[in-house]
Amino acid sequence: MGAVRTGRMPRAVRERQMLDAAVQIFGRRGYTAASMDEIAELAGVSKPLVYLYLNSKEDLFTACIRREAAALTEAVRDGVRPGLPADRQLYEGLRAFFTHTARHPEGWTVLHVQARTQGEPFAAEIAVMRTDIVAFVTELILVDAREAHQDPALPEREVAGLAEALVGAAESLASWANATPGVTPRQAAATLMNFAWAGLGDLMENRPWSPPTEPARR
Repeated sequence: MGAVRTGRMPRAVRERQMLDAAVQIFGRRGYTAASMDEIAELAGVSKPLVYLYLNSKEDLFTACIRREAAALTEAVRDGVRPGLPADRQLYEGLRAFFTHTARHPEGWTVLHVQARTQGEPFAAEIAVMRTDIVAFVTELILVDAREAHQDPALPEREVAGLAEALVGAAESLASWANATPGVTPRQAAATLMNFAWAGLGDLMENRPWSPPTEPARR
């Protein structure tokens, strides 16, 4: 059992300690099973201090979701370097995503598993993060299409659907990669590129796949 540390410490530093501990406990034990006693013990503070800073277990969990979501979104955005070819931009963004989720497995579990399964208001927090990432990927695909000197007026709904599918695939693959020994972020990103880029590359070259024509009904 860790001893409760004493002494004055800046509020931001103390709060970060609490959030770090909470993410570990929530990620390992789940929201329902996690206790404020465990979180306080791991953070090295008293339970009343956790309540003083973060009000309640629900508010603490919400703060964890928001912090981890912001960190993941920032990592993805920072990973994409303008000026690279379209496939490299997408690959670098995916690699940044998988690198972050591999380095912060408890944080990823909080976002991808715990927050989704606890209902509102936590699911709404995840929806905000996904909307932001999907919008970023959508714009990336549109910019890449323009840079490929193709028709810039790609159907926005179709592009948004592609971005949604790509983000969903990345989320599932991140959980698989974290649970599979030996899979590196680079390998995970390459796997998803091999799965997705053939279709996206054809779109950039104005060669979309079309479903077969259905026979007329009598």
